[in-house]
Amino acid sequence: MFAVHPVSSCFTKLKKDQIKTVDSFLQHMRLSDDVLLDIKARFQAEMEKGLKKDTNPTARVKMLPTHVRSTPDGSENGDFLALDLGGSKFRVLNVKLSKNRKGSVQIDSQLYPAPKEITHGSGAKLFEYVANCLVDFMETKKLKHKKLPLGATFSFPCKQTKLGEGVLLSWTKSFKAEGVQGTDVVHSLQNAINKHKDIDVDVLALVNDTVGTMMACGYDDQYCEVGVIIGTGSNACYMEEMSNVDLVEGDEGRMCINTEWGAFGDDGLLEDIRTEFDKEIDSGSINPGVQLFEKMIGGLYLGELVRVILLEMTKRGLLFNGKVSTALLTKQKIETEHVAAMEKYKEGLSNTRRILKQLDLDPSEDDCIAVQHVCTIVSFRSAKLCAAALAAILTRIRENKKLKRLRITVGVDGTVYRIHPQYAKRLHKVVKRLEPNCDVRFLLSESGSGKGAAMVIPMAFRLQLQQGKQIDEILALFKLNKQTLVDVKKKMMVELKNGLKKEIHDSATVKMLPTYVCGTPDGTEEGNFLVLDLGETNFKVLLVKIRSGQRKYVTMCNDNFGIPLEIMQGTGEELFDHIVQCIADFLEFMRIKGTPLSLGFKFSFPCKQVSIDKGTLIEWTKGFKATNCEGEDIVDMLRKAIKRRNEFDLDIVTVVNDTVGTMMACAYEDPNCEIGLIVGTGTNVCYMEEMKNIEYIEEKEERMCINTEWGGFGDNGCLDDIRTNYDQQVDEGSLNSGKQRFEKMISGMYLGEIVRQILIELTKHDLLFRGLISERLRTKGIFESKFISMIESDQQALHQVRNILQQLGLESTCDDSIIVKKVCGTVSKRAAQLCGAGMAAVVDKIRENRGLHHLDITVGVDGILYKLHPHFSRILQETVADLAPKCNVTFMLSEDGSGKGAALITAVAKRLHNKITIDRKGIL
Repeated sequence: MFAVHPVSSCFTKLKKDQIKTVDSFLQHMRLSDDVLLDIKARFQAEMEKGLKKDTNPTARVKMLPTHVRSTPDGSENGDFLALDLGGSKFRVLNVKLSKNRKGSVQIDSQLYPAPKEITHGSGAKLFEYVANCLVDFMETKKLKHKKLPLGATFSFPCKQTKLGEGVLLSWTKSFKAEGVQGTDVVHSLQNAINKHKDIDVDVLALVNDTVGTMMACGYDDQYCEVGVIIGTGSNACYMEEMSNVDLVEGDEGRMCINTEWGAFGDDGLLEDIRTEFDKEIDSGSINPGVQLFEKMIGGLYLGELVRVILLEMTKRGLLFNGKVSTALLTKQKIETEHVAAMEKYKEGLSNTRRILKQLDLDPSEDDCIAVQHVCTIVSFRSAKLCAAALAAILTRIRENKKLKRLRITVGVDGTVYRIHPQYAKRLHKVVKRLEPNCDVRFLLSESGSGKGAAMVIPMAFRLQLQQGKQIDEILALFKLNKQTLVDVKKKMMVELKNGLKKEIHDSATVKMLPTYVCGTPDGTEEGNFLVLDLGETNFKVLLVKIRSGQRKYVTMCNDNFGIPLEIMQGTGEELFDHIVQCIADFLEFMRIKGTPLSLGFKFSFPCKQVSIDKGTLIEWTKGFKATNCEGEDIVDMLRKAIKRRNEFDLDIVTVVNDTVGTMMACAYEDPNCEIGLIVGTGTNVCYMEEMKNIEYIEEKEERMCINTEWGGFGDNGCLDDIRTNYDQQVDEGSLNSGKQRFEKMISGMYLGEIVRQILIELTKHDLLFRGLISERLRTKGIFESKFISMIESDQQALHQVRNILQQLGLESTCDDSIIVKKVCGTVSKRAAQLCGAGMAAVVDKIRENRGLHHLDITVGVDGILYKLHPHFSRILQETVADLAPKCNVTFMLSEDGSGKGAALITAVAKRLHNKITIDRKGIL
């Protein structure tokens, strides 16, 4: 039970019946240690609720992450500005920190009033006023010529996603500026500052006053891990283990949590200890129903609480002979500074008499003692409630550290703690009783929380450097130096040669498949041809008209048809029936359904060919998984599907890979084109190889186009030294895990997924997207490669990059956009360099085959990544030039796609067939 200790000998003069009357009247405000321990337990439960993601939305104690991850380490130094906004006055400071912890901290500050017309006006006027005061301070202190970073102490509940951002949740205390709640106060303050062209100030950090207090005291005492404010309002912060903070991704290290304990009890949890006087204070406040704990503690309310108690006692005839003055009826006539004055040890009674007379009251000596007693009970209850919540925090820190006994320092600030003569002593004693296993030092923040706000700035710089280092460490895994690229080229050369050897051809990862295309167009090709193009999620049917002569030309009509996922991954019969249906629709549209046509089948998957019109599928790639196809002749499967339809007369003359089609299309324009490259959804290369080097082909004259199927390069582990864990994650999540490893580091189907995995990792480390991994970011395939091309475009401003990310459902800041762009650039550059290293091996092999010192050659290229990415083609070409200096390589974009090439191959095959020049093995 609460015991009143005599504050002067005058207490002995208080009559026993009057003591009993006052104690009885305020019995609900006299809290025992048992009650306080119960309140401590309730607050512990509320802290846990606020930290959990699923319960935080309904929690009243919000436990807001501040993104301050450490306390000062002594390395902080520099010249900074600080603002301290939260009370009836606000302070502007210039803080100079020394590197040496023992060195002096120079602080120059100035107080400015916060008049009601500003704090209750518009938000724009509030921030304009603050900016004007800042300019005045800088001019007075001769600082306008300096570029200075600013840290702001903002003593109101804010949701922070990083140090330099804070969305106001609600005003507290006496502030009620319109249009600010739900907005970023840093952005508003920065905009107001930017209107003053004569100063150069960037707002880098926003902290709560509790955080500022903890940081300021932490500079002097490394054991300081808690900050408490007991002033106009009341609040606390402390260092929490990241593993316990569900609201922020990542579980390494610690983060300062702003408890916002003023709202404790807003859900009715403290109704058993709230009195009729507390309820009257609440109903008369500017924010009824909220901040109920703060209204029992904070200095804005203690004086008013004393006044309503005295008023009620007077009305009941217990004080001043029942005579009520007008002043006693007036709100805010008794302030907390009056309460503090009345409780002073020696002059307390004289102060009480003076203050009561100022209220037009005529107090007796017993009245003065009774009023002093009321003040003691009210302020002591405040200290006890504060102690109960603080003890809960200290117990949590001790249990987090798994210690039987904890040594810790609590940084404290606030007018109540500072000016009340008994408050600090009472608080310390009760905390010790409620948490006896903690050795607590209370350290008064001599320079206020503004110093702490300034101190956060160098920590923010340090964090930026650390974050930049973390990002660079992750992206360094994707950076390839020249020696690494030379090694990749050498390994590719080995695999190209291995694939041509008879004894190891079947086990080679780079398959080096014969295409039975042994020549390029000569300009005499002519006729109408149907071409099927299967290689991606869209299936294309083309009618190609080739005309020879002096004005040779090729014209094409085509249509795209989608292939649903259930068809791609259904049965082979369903897939080929779908293809034939698309053919029927196209022929019907073109009104040539009954016309006999020669057909070229461009099939962009690894096939083993024994003639130009036979191809056995080795394995599906690029997301296809139709059953009963691998190991089967896909030309035969197409013929059977056409026969089942039995509606048209089609002669399947050739089956070709898309790379071969690309090479042939470009060779029609440039006879020097002997290589075909695809860099799109997948990637592959073909080239003209000397038949004498193809050990598994008996004919040894002339040349044959080899489909390398280089996407499988590295499937034997030869690239494991440059594969990252992100590549492994993408591989493991693919339909063909362990296969096509080179393709998965280069092609469009996978680059976006690699980027997404990196973004998830960066977010886990709180380096992106406010540390929150959204469901969209968790969604596989969301980050298509086309977005990489868009983000890396030189013409894209950062706000446009943000728009792209928002379209993807990723809410980002400008800083996020910079990082995402950097990630995209790093991943795509590695892809282009690897492609270039592989191509350098191909052109050097052709040069060596022909015994040339110098080779001039053209590469026909197609694929959406090569076409649309703003830098891929340049980096690829630069890499080839660097790694194959004896080759002059021209890259020719296939404007009409590889479908034109497939038609040309079909035309050549048909022409030669008509001349009876194709031998029985079907070699062109």
